[in-house]
Amino acid sequence: MSGYSRRDFLRTCGGTGLAVAAASSPVEARTPPKVPADAVGMLYDTTLCIGCKACVAACTEANDLVPDTALSGGLWQTPTALNSQTKNIIKLYQGETDWSFVKQQCMHCLDPACVSGCPFQALTKGDKGIVAWNPKQCIGCRYCEVVCPFKIPKFEWEKFNPKIVKCQMCDHRLDEFSQPACTQVCPTGAVTFGQRRMLLNEAKNRIAKNPGTYHEERVYGEKDGGGTQVLYLSHVPFGAIGLPKLSDKSLPSYGSKVHRMMTWFMVLPIMLYVFFVTLVRKNWREHDEEAMQAETEQGLRDQL
Repeated sequence: MSGYSRRDFLRTCGGTGLAVAAASSPVEARTPPKVPADAVGMLYDTTLCIGCKACVAACTEANDLVPDTALSGGLWQTPTALNSQTKNIIKLYQGETDWSFVKQQCMHCLDPACVSGCPFQALTKGDKGIVAWNPKQCIGCRYCEVVCPFKIPKFEWEKFNPKIVKCQMCDHRLDEFSQPACTQVCPTGAVTFGQRRMLLNEAKNRIAKNPGTYHEERVYGEKDGGGTQVLYLSHVPFGAIGLPKLSDKSLPSYGSKVHRMMTWFMVLPIMLYVFFVTLVRKNWREHDEEAMQAETEQGLRDQL
């Protein structure tokens, strides 16, 4: 049996390395998506909200949802949190010395974790930057519930053919009514609708004109979690009203980094595996060729 030379070793490793590099090449440094030029959004200001919940009722009606009346025995709408019947809610925060109402709905992230994490692209970031759900693509894995840092998407457990329920900023009525139902009915202007860039400027102007009014003199959602299209101003800590502390990077950007690291950690064992498989196959083939040659030579000697 002939030996396996250093040249053969290098050739095998080189070929293996190229194969693995080619296989892993799609996992490159990820560039976060840019803010759509026509991105719309909402601006919610806790200092203006009176907790009337008109937006909750309007959202239910505009989206053909069944009112959540469980706590009132079927008398009136009393949701305590976002659920499969509630896309928008007003909640109350009470501290020792302060209190605040807060509006919760999908944040429509600039780089959404739900969109990045959905294995079948059932969630997409479409026109005007709105994050929407497509029932034809959904397999009901609920991974969007797991990865969302704001805990927004909800699953219809009680339905035979369940949906993922979340605010889509009334995208079905924007052309006709020009704005979502919640912003249209708000009596105090606590939540307003418009172009994200204009809302961001408005929020910064309010901070500048009202020093000391807001607990943190910044706009939540400008950069938090990579940025969101729903922006907040608050006279109490953002964390107190349920807004998580996030870095300026989006969750998908972190996931991409981990994915790249895992891929490259897999390169070495894959290279070794392919190398040894190639070595065994080569030696086995050479063994068969030598055996056949020996058998042929023995046959010729027998004939002589």
